[in-house]
Amino acid sequence: MWGIIPAAGSGTRIQPLAFSKELLPVGSRFDADTERPRAVSEYLVERMIRGGARKICFVIAPGKSDILEYYGGRVGLADIAYVVQPHPGGLCDAIFRALPLVHPTETVVVGLPDTIWFPEDGLCALDAERLSFLLFPVEHPEIFDAVVTDSKGIIHEIQVKHRSPGSHWVWGAFKVPGTVLHTLFELWCERNRIDEYIGSLINAYVSRGGEAYGVRAGEAYVDVGTLHGYRAAINLLAARSESQRLSFDVLPARLRDGKRTLILADDSGV
Repeated sequence: MWGIIPAAGSGTRIQPLAFSKELLPVGSRFDADTERPRAVSEYLVERMIRGGARKICFVIAPGKSDILEYYGGRVGLADIAYVVQPHPGGLCDAIFRALPLVHPTETVVVGLPDTIWFPEDGLCALDAERLSFLLFPVEHPEIFDAVVTDSKGIIHEIQVKHRSPGSHWVWGAFKVPGTVLHTLFELWCERNRIDEYIGSLINAYVSRGGEAYGVRAGEAYVDVGTLHGYRAAINLLAARSESQRLSFDVLPARLRDGKRTLILADDSGV
């Protein structure tokens, strides 16, 4: 299974930073017995590995070599690849930059590297045989992409940053068969690549008879791309740490890059 992480954005909402926003320290992890800051994108990498991804592709901008230097060529059980989005072109463009790596018979998971969400194994709730979105309840769906479904979970519409969304459930990640991802790319090209957001492309796909499903398995979702979101993420991790104080569910994976070994720990070390 491939994991695709679109990490080419400039992060204007939380600048100035001296590094890529995907490496913003949020919470902590343990390097042997030493507690160290944890990059926000590590949470998504951890969740993709828990969900079965064994190959992860970061889509980066030309100036984001620090992401490559940070992660290297392997994270725990997953090999890491990198492709470049030469110019800002939106989320669809970023995702499809990785398409040449994906065989139609493979499954793909896609997530956003500046978000933190629970449960950690949420991707396991998604069906590998169909296009399915992991949904989370939020208080302000108007700042996200709200997903309207029927009682069976079939998506009727994704409302991209709609002022009065018809649902308080928003998508945070999705799983898609390789064949469907290739079909979405063909549709995107047919539409002259006008779709910046994946939501508008999915709406076009659904209107033509395609099927997409929403799975309400998410518990908490935070976008760390703003200062408000950054503070909310710290509070969320602290709350999870407190509620799970007696648990010790450590991810059995390490970040290895040369002599560096980073342990992806649970959230008890915030």
